[in-house]
Amino acid sequence: MDIILMKNVEKLGQVGDVVKVKNGYARNYLLPRQMCMPATTGNIKRIEKEKASRLAIDEAQKKEAQQKAEILSKVSLTIAVEVNDQEKLYGAISDSDILEALQAENHKIDKKSLVLEKPIDELGIFEIGIKLHPQVIAKIRLWVTKKG
Repeated sequence: MDIILMKNVEKLGQVGDVVKVKNGYARNYLLPRQMCMPATTGNIKRIEKEKASRLAIDEAQKKEAQQKAEILSKVSLTIAVEVNDQEKLYGAISDSDILEALQAENHKIDKKSLVLEKPIDELGIFEIGIKLHPQVIAKIRLWVTKKG
């Protein structure tokens, strides 16, 4: 089934793209969530008109995200944790711990935008990604130290 995306869908396409998907995926997932519309000739013409304004809005959002990424790239967080005799953590640093540290630095970030490659379960310095826009990922530095 050919559809026109009305929202950005990861691993499928951007707003206004005409893509081919399986009928069930379109009927059961995309259409009920109003993420797409059927690719009829009338809909395609309407989307082409809207695409220019959407591109301008998306470009403005991307520029804003890049400015925020520059600010966040200078942020360095420190989280002090309790460790045992072998310098091992009693757990792992969670998303909420990182968000609390960011809020203490007056940066409000959505939990879904944090990008962790693997759980943080040791002392050291780590780079944490924050997805501000589909094409902009900011990197912050996280220092995990022992309480003491």
